[in-house]
Amino acid sequence: MSEPKKVQLISREALFQGYFRVDRLHVRAERFDGSLSEPFTREVFDAGRYAVGVLLFDPQHDKVILVEQFRPGIMVKDDDPWVIELVAGIGESGESREETARRECFEEAGCTVAELHKIIAYYVGPGCTSQHFTIYVGRTTAPEDGIVRGVPEEGEDIRVHVMEAAQAISLLYAGKLRDAATIIAMQWFALHHTELRSRWLVSDASTPII
Repeated sequence: MSEPKKVQLISREALFQGYFRVDRLHVRAERFDGSLSEPFTREVFDAGRYAVGVLLFDPQHDKVILVEQFRPGIMVKDDDPWVIELVAGIGESGESREETARRECFEEAGCTVAELHKIIAYYVGPGCTSQHFTIYVGRTTAPEDGIVRGVPEEGEDIRVHVMEAAQAISLLYAGKLRDAATIIAMQWFALHHTELRSRWLVSDASTPII
């Protein structure tokens, strides 16, 4: 890989400031030949603090827990805006990523996480947004299928889906998953399911498999 290149921020102006922020950046960036580019402009969606997602897995019963909720970004594309996906959320001030993950698991799915394993961290769309996303798989005990969770003050209305691990993986292969984080997590889970379940059953051997 090449050495990091220089960038010169000429100015930054806020075009919108709400729960999220949109900035217009005026920059010059080093070219591959070492020269500095002419000034150019880019708009950036600033998502603020980091985001996390958790693929919840109950190894005792071989169940995957996903959630379903309304997503306005899909609505504007005239597609069905109710999406089955990972538990996910944005970090609050003073939280670590792991603390955010555990809080979101309880708020959205009613699950207490016994163990978290990091799958990957990445930038969602570096061409236009600053959002950084970390995906975990979390060991838990499956709640009741179909319960509705969420934080009412935040307008959340979230249905919990509990399914066999094989059924969850089949959603991936059938093209039924529609957001990148869930697809990434399920691709990892499809490759590591057997090994992960065996390892977590050993670490939780005091609990009988029902």
